[in-house]
Amino acid sequence: MRASVASQLVHAVLLCTLLGSGVASAGPLRDAIEARQAARAEKNDAAPRSGLPAGSQVRRDISYGATPLQRFDVYLPAHAQSAPVILMVHGGGWREGDKRNSPVVDNKAAHYLAKGYIFVSTNYRLIPDADPIEQARDVARALAAVQSQAASWGGDPARVVLMGHSAGAHLVALLDTDPTLSAGVVATPWLGTVALDSAAYDIEKIMKTRHFPLYDRAFGKDEALWKAASPINAVNAATRPLLAVCSTRRDDSCAQVELFAAKANGLGVKTQVIRKDYSHRQINELLGADAGYTAEVDAFLAGLGLH
Repeated sequence: MRASVASQLVHAVLLCTLLGSGVASAGPLRDAIEARQAARAEKNDAAPRSGLPAGSQVRRDISYGATPLQRFDVYLPAHAQSAPVILMVHGGGWREGDKRNSPVVDNKAAHYLAKGYIFVSTNYRLIPDADPIEQARDVARALAAVQSQAASWGGDPARVVLMGHSAGAHLVALLDTDPTLSAGVVATPWLGTVALDSAAYDIEKIMKTRHFPLYDRAFGKDEALWKAASPINAVNAATRPLLAVCSTRRDDSCAQVELFAAKANGLGVKTQVIRKDYSHRQINELLGADAGYTAEVDAFLAGLGLH
Protein backbone atom coordinates (compact mmCIF):
# COMPACT_ATOMS: atom_id res chain seq x y z
CA MET A 1 0.00 0.00 0.00
CA ARG A 2 2.85 2.42 0.94
CA ALA A 3 4.64 1.64 -2.32
CA SER A 4 1.44 2.29 -4.25
CA VAL A 5 0.90 5.65 -2.53
CA ALA A 6 4.53 6.60 -3.14
CA SER A 7 4.20 5.67 -6.81
CA GLN A 8 1.09 7.84 -7.13
CA LEU A 9 2.88 10.77 -5.49
CA VAL A 10 5.84 10.42 -7.84
CA HIS A 11 3.47 10.30 -10.82
CA ALA A 12 1.64 13.40 -9.59
CA VAL A 13 4.88 15.34 -9.14
CA LEU A 14 6.10 14.28 -12.58
CA LEU A 15 2.79 15.26 -14.16
CA CYS A 16 2.84 18.66 -12.47
CA THR A 17 6.42 19.19 -13.63
CA LEU A 18 5.46 18.41 -17.21
CA LEU A 19 2.40 20.64 -17.10
CA GLY A 20 4.13 23.50 -15.40
CA SER A 21 7.51 23.51 -17.15
CA GLY A 22 8.40 25.82 -19.96
CA VAL A 23 10.30 23.35 -22.11
CA ALA A 24 9.28 23.04 -25.74
CA SER A 25 8.00 19.52 -25.31
CA ALA A 26 5.66 20.33 -22.40
CA GLY A 27 2.80 21.51 -24.62
CA PRO A 28 2.52 18.39 -26.79
CA LEU A 29 3.06 16.20 -23.73
CA ARG A 30 0.33 18.03 -21.85
CA ASP A 31 -2.01 17.63 -24.81
CA ALA A 32 -1.29 13.93 -25.06
CA ILE A 33 -1.66 13.39 -21.31
CA GLU A 34 -5.03 15.14 -21.30
CA ALA A 35 -6.19 13.12 -24.31
CA ARG A 36 -5.03 9.94 -22.61
CA GLN A 37 -6.85 10.83 -19.39
CA ALA A 38 -10.03 11.61 -21.33
CA ALA A 39 -9.80 8.29 -23.14
CA ARG A 40 -9.41 6.42 -19.87
CA ALA A 41 -12.32 8.30 -18.32
CA GLU A 42 -14.52 7.50 -21.32
CA LYS A 43 -13.49 3.86 -21.18
CA ASN A 44 -14.74 3.64 -17.62
CA ASP A 45 -18.05 5.40 -18.28
CA ALA A 46 -21.22 3.35 -18.32
CA ALA A 47 -23.54 3.04 -21.28
CA PRO A 48 -25.49 6.21 -22.15
CA ARG A 49 -27.48 7.49 -19.19
CA SER A 50 -29.21 10.62 -20.45
CA GLY A 51 -32.88 10.28 -21.24
CA LEU A 52 -33.81 10.16 -24.91
CA PRO A 53 -36.97 11.83 -26.23
CA ALA A 54 -40.22 9.90 -25.81
CA GLY A 55 -40.73 7.28 -28.49
CA SER A 56 -37.03 6.93 -29.30
CA GLN A 57 -35.56 3.54 -30.14
CA VAL A 58 -32.02 2.16 -29.94
CA ARG A 59 -30.81 -0.65 -32.18
CA ARG A 60 -27.57 -2.16 -30.94
CA ASP A 61 -24.59 -3.80 -32.62
CA ILE A 62 -25.56 -3.63 -36.28
CA SER A 63 -22.78 -5.27 -38.26
CA TYR A 64 -20.85 -3.67 -41.10
CA GLY A 65 -17.99 -6.20 -41.14
CA ALA A 66 -16.84 -9.58 -39.93
CA THR A 67 -15.11 -8.64 -36.66
CA PRO A 68 -16.79 -7.86 -33.31
CA LEU A 69 -15.67 -4.22 -33.41
CA GLN A 70 -17.18 -3.59 -36.83
CA ARG A 71 -20.54 -2.71 -35.31
CA PHE A 72 -22.61 0.42 -34.75
CA ASP A 73 -25.61 1.48 -32.65
CA VAL A 74 -28.52 3.42 -34.14
CA TYR A 75 -30.55 5.93 -32.11
CA LEU A 76 -33.88 6.61 -33.78
CA PRO A 77 -36.31 9.45 -33.08
CA ALA A 78 -40.02 8.74 -33.01
CA HIS A 79 -41.66 8.80 -36.44
CA ALA A 80 -38.47 9.45 -38.41
CA GLN A 81 -39.17 10.38 -42.01
CA SER A 82 -36.40 11.39 -44.42
CA ALA A 83 -34.37 12.27 -41.33
CA PRO A 84 -30.79 13.55 -41.54
CA VAL A 85 -28.16 11.22 -40.06
CA ILE A 86 -25.07 11.88 -37.93
CA LEU A 87 -22.42 9.13 -37.84
CA MET A 88 -20.29 9.56 -34.70
CA VAL A 89 -16.77 8.10 -34.32
CA HIS A 90 -15.34 7.77 -30.80
CA GLY A 91 -11.81 8.64 -29.70
CA GLY A 92 -9.34 6.78 -27.53
CA GLY A 93 -5.86 7.21 -28.98
CA TRP A 94 -6.57 4.79 -31.87
CA ARG A 95 -6.28 1.89 -29.40
CA GLU A 96 -9.34 2.03 -27.10
CA GLY A 97 -12.76 3.63 -26.61
CA ASP A 98 -16.26 2.45 -27.38
CA LYS A 99 -19.37 3.54 -29.25
CA ARG A 100 -21.50 3.39 -26.08
CA ASN A 101 -19.33 5.64 -23.90
CA SER A 102 -21.35 8.31 -22.15
CA PRO A 103 -19.42 11.41 -23.37
CA VAL A 104 -19.64 10.09 -26.93
CA VAL A 105 -23.39 9.54 -26.98
CA ASP A 106 -25.51 10.87 -24.12
CA ASN A 107 -25.95 14.57 -24.80
CA LYS A 108 -25.58 14.31 -28.56
CA ALA A 109 -28.21 11.60 -28.97
CA ALA A 110 -30.66 13.39 -26.67
CA HIS A 111 -30.23 16.69 -28.54
CA TYR A 112 -30.20 15.43 -32.11
CA LEU A 113 -33.06 12.96 -31.69
CA ALA A 114 -35.14 15.82 -30.29
CA LYS A 115 -34.38 17.68 -33.53
CA GLY A 116 -35.55 14.68 -35.58
CA TYR A 117 -32.07 13.44 -36.54
CA ILE A 118 -30.94 9.82 -36.53
CA PHE A 119 -27.75 9.42 -34.50
CA VAL A 120 -25.39 6.51 -35.18
CA SER A 121 -22.35 5.70 -33.01
CA THR A 122 -19.80 3.32 -34.47
CA ASN A 123 -16.92 1.19 -33.31
CA TYR A 124 -13.94 0.32 -35.51
CA ARG A 125 -10.96 -2.00 -35.26
CA LEU A 126 -8.18 -0.72 -33.03
CA ILE A 127 -4.40 -0.94 -33.03
CA PRO A 128 -2.59 -3.28 -33.22
CA ASP A 129 -5.25 -5.06 -35.32
CA ALA A 130 -5.76 -2.08 -37.63
CA ASP A 131 -3.57 0.97 -38.18
CA PRO A 132 -5.19 4.44 -38.49
CA ILE A 133 -5.46 4.18 -42.28
CA GLU A 134 -7.40 0.91 -41.98
CA GLN A 135 -9.44 2.43 -39.17
CA ALA A 136 -10.48 5.23 -41.52
CA ARG A 137 -11.49 2.57 -44.03
CA ASP A 138 -13.60 0.97 -41.30
CA VAL A 139 -15.38 4.29 -40.84
CA ALA A 140 -15.99 4.35 -44.60
CA ARG A 141 -17.45 0.84 -44.38
CA ALA A 142 -19.69 1.90 -41.51
CA LEU A 143 -20.79 4.95 -43.48
CA ALA A 144 -21.66 2.82 -46.50
CA ALA A 145 -23.73 0.49 -44.30
CA VAL A 146 -25.51 3.45 -42.70
CA GLN A 147 -26.36 4.89 -46.10
CA SER A 148 -27.62 1.55 -47.42
CA GLN A 149 -29.91 1.07 -44.40
CA ALA A 150 -30.92 4.66 -43.65
CA ALA A 151 -34.15 4.56 -45.63
CA SER A 152 -35.34 1.53 -43.66
CA TRP A 153 -34.92 3.56 -40.46
CA GLY A 154 -36.75 6.58 -41.86
CA GLY A 155 -33.51 8.34 -42.70
CA ASP A 156 -32.21 10.13 -45.79
CA PRO A 157 -29.02 8.49 -47.14
CA ALA A 158 -28.17 11.69 -49.02
CA ARG A 159 -28.12 13.77 -45.83
CA VAL A 160 -25.39 12.19 -43.73
CA VAL A 161 -22.70 14.00 -41.75
CA LEU A 162 -19.55 12.48 -40.22
CA MET A 163 -18.58 13.49 -36.69
CA GLY A 164 -15.68 12.34 -34.53
CA HIS A 165 -13.80 13.22 -31.35
CA SER A 166 -10.04 13.10 -30.70
CA ALA A 167 -8.65 10.09 -32.59
CA GLY A 168 -12.11 9.73 -34.12
CA ALA A 169 -11.87 13.36 -35.27
CA HIS A 170 -8.58 12.51 -36.96
CA LEU A 171 -10.22 9.56 -38.73
CA VAL A 172 -13.18 11.54 -40.06
CA ALA A 173 -10.89 14.39 -41.17
CA LEU A 174 -8.66 11.88 -42.94
CA LEU A 175 -11.64 10.23 -44.61
CA ASP A 176 -12.90 13.66 -45.64
CA THR A 177 -9.62 14.70 -47.24
CA ASP A 178 -8.39 11.45 -48.82
CA PRO A 179 -10.88 10.19 -51.43
CA THR A 180 -8.99 6.93 -51.93
CA LEU A 181 -10.12 5.72 -48.50
CA SER A 182 -13.79 5.72 -49.44
CA ALA A 183 -13.47 4.98 -53.16
CA GLY A 184 -15.46 1.92 -54.15
CA VAL A 185 -16.99 1.73 -50.68
CA VAL A 186 -19.16 4.82 -50.19
CA ALA A 187 -21.58 5.24 -53.08
CA THR A 188 -23.27 8.46 -51.95
CA PRO A 189 -21.17 11.47 -50.91
CA TRP A 190 -21.74 12.66 -47.35
CA LEU A 191 -22.49 16.33 -46.81
CA GLY A 192 -19.73 17.37 -44.47
CA THR A 193 -17.61 16.56 -41.44
CA VAL A 194 -17.38 17.74 -37.83
CA ALA A 195 -14.01 17.13 -36.15
CA LEU A 196 -14.11 17.61 -32.38
CA ASP A 197 -10.68 18.53 -31.00
CA SER A 198 -8.14 16.62 -33.04
CA ALA A 199 -4.52 17.67 -32.70
CA ALA A 200 -3.48 15.22 -35.43
CA TYR A 201 -3.85 17.07 -38.71
CA ASP A 202 -0.11 16.87 -39.41
CA ILE A 203 1.21 13.49 -38.26
CA GLU A 204 4.53 14.05 -40.05
CA LYS A 205 5.23 17.14 -37.96
CA ILE A 206 4.22 15.40 -34.74
CA MET A 207 6.42 12.39 -35.37
CA LYS A 208 9.47 14.48 -36.24
CA THR A 209 9.34 16.42 -32.97
CA ARG A 210 9.06 15.33 -29.36
CA HIS A 211 5.74 13.58 -28.84
CA PHE A 212 3.85 11.28 -26.52
CA PRO A 213 4.28 7.49 -26.91
CA LEU A 214 0.64 7.01 -27.97
CA TYR A 215 1.63 8.39 -31.39
CA ASP A 216 4.42 5.83 -31.67
CA ARG A 217 1.97 3.03 -30.91
CA ALA A 218 -0.40 4.31 -33.58
CA PHE A 219 2.00 5.41 -36.32
CA GLY A 220 5.28 3.62 -35.65
CA LYS A 221 8.41 4.45 -37.64
CA ASP A 222 6.92 4.28 -41.13
CA GLU A 223 7.31 7.75 -42.64
CA ALA A 224 5.04 6.80 -45.53
CA LEU A 225 2.29 6.11 -42.99
CA TRP A 226 2.93 9.46 -41.30
CA LYS A 227 2.42 11.24 -44.61
CA ALA A 228 -0.59 9.18 -45.65
CA ALA A 229 -2.27 9.68 -42.26
CA SER A 230 -1.92 13.49 -42.29
CA PRO A 231 -5.13 15.27 -43.33
CA ILE A 232 -3.17 18.44 -44.05
CA ASN A 233 -1.31 16.57 -46.82
CA ALA A 234 -4.45 15.07 -48.33
CA VAL A 235 -6.78 18.08 -48.35
CA ASN A 236 -7.80 19.03 -51.89
CA ALA A 237 -10.33 21.11 -53.77
CA ALA A 238 -12.89 18.26 -53.64
CA THR A 239 -12.76 17.96 -49.83
CA ARG A 240 -16.19 18.28 -48.27
CA PRO A 241 -17.03 21.13 -45.88
CA LEU A 242 -15.40 20.64 -42.50
CA LEU A 243 -16.03 22.14 -39.08
CA ALA A 244 -13.11 21.83 -36.66
CA VAL A 245 -13.67 22.49 -32.97
CA CYS A 246 -10.51 22.98 -30.91
CA SER A 247 -9.69 23.47 -27.25
CA THR A 248 -7.86 26.67 -26.37
CA ARG A 249 -6.67 24.88 -23.22
CA ARG A 250 -4.39 22.67 -25.29
CA ASP A 251 -1.22 23.99 -26.88
CA ASP A 252 -1.30 22.14 -30.17
CA SER A 253 -4.96 21.57 -31.03
CA CYS A 254 -5.95 25.01 -32.32
CA ALA A 255 -2.52 25.60 -33.85
CA GLN A 256 -2.85 22.53 -36.08
CA VAL A 257 -6.49 23.33 -36.86
CA GLU A 258 -5.63 26.86 -38.00
CA LEU A 259 -2.87 25.63 -40.31
CA PHE A 260 -5.19 23.01 -41.79
CA ALA A 261 -8.02 25.53 -42.23
CA ALA A 262 -5.73 28.04 -43.94
CA LYS A 263 -4.65 25.44 -46.50
CA ALA A 264 -8.18 24.12 -46.99
CA ASN A 265 -9.74 27.56 -47.39
CA GLY A 266 -6.98 28.45 -49.83
CA LEU A 267 -8.16 25.54 -51.97
CA GLY A 268 -11.75 26.78 -51.83
CA VAL A 269 -12.87 24.20 -49.26
CA LYS A 270 -15.48 25.48 -46.83
CA THR A 271 -13.68 25.14 -43.50
CA GLN A 272 -14.85 26.64 -40.22
CA VAL A 273 -13.00 26.73 -36.90
CA ILE A 274 -14.66 27.04 -33.49
CA ARG A 275 -12.26 27.76 -30.64
CA LYS A 276 -13.66 26.80 -27.22
CA ASP A 277 -12.36 27.36 -23.69
CA TYR A 278 -13.22 23.77 -22.80
CA SER A 279 -11.11 20.74 -21.98
CA HIS A 280 -10.58 17.99 -24.51
CA ARG A 281 -13.26 15.86 -22.82
CA GLN A 282 -15.72 18.76 -22.48
CA ILE A 283 -15.64 19.47 -26.21
CA ASN A 284 -16.97 15.95 -26.69
CA GLU A 285 -19.28 15.73 -23.69
CA LEU A 286 -20.93 19.17 -23.82
CA LEU A 287 -22.05 19.04 -27.44
CA GLY A 288 -25.81 18.77 -27.13
CA ALA A 289 -25.83 20.09 -23.55
CA ASP A 290 -24.18 23.52 -23.76
CA ALA A 291 -26.67 25.73 -25.60
CA GLY A 292 -24.24 28.23 -27.09
CA TYR A 293 -21.65 25.70 -28.23
CA THR A 294 -24.31 23.39 -29.64
CA ALA A 295 -25.93 26.26 -31.54
CA GLU A 296 -22.59 26.98 -33.24
CA VAL A 297 -22.29 23.38 -34.42
CA ASP A 298 -25.96 23.28 -35.43
CA ALA A 299 -25.48 26.40 -37.55
CA PHE A 300 -22.78 24.58 -39.51
CA LEU A 301 -25.07 21.58 -39.96
CA ALA A 302 -27.92 23.82 -41.12
CA GLY A 303 -25.60 25.32 -43.71
CA LEU A 304 -25.12 21.82 -45.13
CA GLY A 305 -28.85 21.38 -45.58
CA LEU A 306 -29.64 19.61 -42.31
CA HIS A 307 -32.55 21.19 -40.45
